Amino acid sequence: MKREIIITGDGSSTIHIPEWNEQYHSKHGALQEAIHVFINMGLLPVYAREELSEISILEIGFGTGLNALVTYEEARNRSNTVNYTGVEAYPVAKDEVGKLNFSEIIKDPLAVDFFNKIHESEWGKEVEITKSFKLTKQQKFFQDIEDIELYDLVYFDAFGARVQPELWSVDIFKKMYNALKRNGILVTYAAKGSVRRAMLEVGFLVERLPGPPGKREMLRATKK
Repeated sequence: MKREIIITGDGSSTIHIPEWNEQYHSKHGALQEAIHVFINMGLLPVYAREELSEISILEIGFGTGLNALVTYEEARNRSNTVNYTGVEAYPVAKDEVGKLNFSEIIKDPLAVDFFNKIHESEWGKEVEITKSFKLTKQQKFFQDIEDIELYDLVYFDAFGARVQPELWSVDIFKKMYNALKRNGILVTYAAKGSVRRAMLEVGFLVERLPGPPGKREMLRATKK
């Protein structure tokens, strides 16, 4: 399937799939979406809730590595260790990674080094990217996730329900519920009623929150 690098509304890049008319990140701003949805509405509430020496994060759709990058930027000056697992069925190609401008937009030499390391790291193996950031990239389908109570936080960043409705089903959210520890949270850019109902059906407490630029709402789900 053809993929193109495009520039989004905030100047950061993303990958566009013409056949689906779908992007890896919001066309209104890839970087600002990642920060709003996954950091402001996900990671920061986990930090605020309790003092954890380690935070375990599962990303559904590792993709370009942008969400891992902004997590590193937020977490690197804190005392917590981040254990980050990124699941991706179809990894981004090396030449595509080279065309992404996240490191230039963030303008941080440490971010450049981090971004290169996460894409150079071996799949299927835990890699210490920094002393406080450990990454495991898993190449598999989301349907094959069988983790039980391993994560404090899930970044649910799959392609939209318009093009891949099967990824926003009760079965998938049941896997997410099982993968989270008690009081763990899941955040996603999505706000569709069908997505919210699927989350509720598996037992999540679901909140509608203000969305990133270009989107009125998003969802946050908590495992009780």
